[in-house]
Amino acid sequence: MNINDHNPLPLYNANPDRYENIPYRRCGRSGILLPLISLGLWHNFGHANDYTNARSIIRTAFDHGITHFDLANNYGPPYGAAEETFGRILKQDLKSYRDELIISSKAGWDMWPGPYGNYGSRKYLIASLDQSLKRMGLDYVDIFYHHRPDPETPLEETMSALDHIVRQGKALYVGISQYNAEDTDRAAKILKDLGTPCLIHQPRYNMFDRWVENGLLKVLGDQGIGAIAFSPLEQGILTDKYIDGIPENSRAVKDGRYLQSDRITHEIVEKVKKLNHIAEQRGQSLAQMAIAWLLKDDRITTVLVGVSTAEQLKNNIDAAKNLHFSPSELNAIEEVLKNQDPFK
Repeated sequence: MNINDHNPLPLYNANPDRYENIPYRRCGRSGILLPLISLGLWHNFGHANDYTNARSIIRTAFDHGITHFDLANNYGPPYGAAEETFGRILKQDLKSYRDELIISSKAGWDMWPGPYGNYGSRKYLIASLDQSLKRMGLDYVDIFYHHRPDPETPLEETMSALDHIVRQGKALYVGISQYNAEDTDRAAKILKDLGTPCLIHQPRYNMFDRWVENGLLKVLGDQGIGAIAFSPLEQGILTDKYIDGIPENSRAVKDGRYLQSDRITHEIVEKVKKLNHIAEQRGQSLAQMAIAWLLKDDRITTVLVGVSTAEQLKNNIDAAKNLHFSPSELNAIEEVLKNQDPFK
């Protein structure tokens, strides 16, 4: 467990100009504004990761106007570790800024042994959030999500649990993740009838994975639900990282859980090279263009990025400087992406 801060950072005072650094967008039909870029703690905040680096990333995010920090019960490794790390950073650096933050967590994937530590039962969701609050040292989270659909538990039970959590004061808002269009529509209507609107949906969405365009985005627009797109860079493929081969220190080599090296095919690399050329003509990195491409649709409230360094985060934030695409640029991008979804 790498919990020692070997290079202690100086006492933290937030950048007084932080809210001048990034635009904000309204989350559906709600009172909440979210920064166009949000920070996810899926990777690089576990016990094996460098704590000083984690603190630097969090500080950089807030100093640049990122107010939304996205976690889940099983982020680590081990499970729960990212919430513990964030709780420690919150106590050291951000405690006095708590009311400026949107902190989210989720439950839905396997978390503990036995029949009550997974999916979408009322028992699991409420118990998991209680554990998450303890790990982060919080009385409440701003957003609590059901992390994935549960084919067995009645949707009414899952949504009723989310409503109950809000009424308990343990979350201010609720959301869902990875639900298809039909189930999203049903879930939103159930929550509306209960009196706790669905604030936000967190789908996987990027240039190579566009399933949300098959009805989900329309439902979100019709229902007034915001969207926060995760994996906008397809685990690093939509960057210039793999254009000249697979680096030895890349995620595809070091950690095959989320990106297998055999997915980086010649066909994918050729597409990435063409997209990178379009990005260069726009004066952007490919990562910046991939983020901007998502944000061109105002139904996408914010894009969730995961980074390994503060510099990488600042590069992603700069995507917000150019969200405009000309018709010729959009046509060129579609020409690269046409005829197939590479990962289906």
